Amino acid sequence: MVHQRFKLLFNRIKFSGMQISIRPEKREDFNTIYQLAALAFGQEDESRLIDLLRKDECFIPALSLVAVDGEKLFGHILFTKISIVDQEGRSHISLALAPMAVLPDYQRKGIGGQLIRQGLRIARDLGYSSVIVLGHKDYYPKFGFEPAEKWKIRTHYEVPSDYFMGLALVPDGLEGVSGMVEYSPPFDQI
Repeated sequence: MVHQRFKLLFNRIKFSGMQISIRPEKREDFNTIYQLAALAFGQEDESRLIDLLRKDECFIPALSLVAVDGEKLFGHILFTKISIVDQEGRSHISLALAPMAVLPDYQRKGIGGQLIRQGLRIARDLGYSSVIVLGHKDYYPKFGFEPAEKWKIRTHYEVPSDYFMGLALVPDGLEGVSGMVEYSPPFDQI
């Protein structure tokens, strides 16, 4: 099973005396992830979104990752399947990076960056060729994300174009891909 394959690929990082591991979430993490996302975002919308996405066909267990130090869970990132549909109706599979959360006391320590890097590596290993993110224009470019308008990829959400970004995980991963991103239904239920 793919999920078990990636359990062995923990990413261990040292931060001020902590030994951080990044691993796929477990069922017993669900409540902690809910609370973590609520604290990180100051509301429960993202927490409810995570719960809904887990029940949707877009969910990929190996791409719901947590950052832990021993038993303490303090970060989470989720990548789910999306489609990019061009004008001719052709659908291109991609991933959405959303949401990502780190407990407030652990933010700005590089933990989110490690979650992103590990998630992108696993996504590439699973055969995905691109990722789309709706996020801060000064943060995600550090990981190679560029405005999605470069590929003529659009979203139906009303956001500035420099906050809607894409990343090719492999050479030419977005070559010939354009159109409207179709997110799974949970994104529009929150």
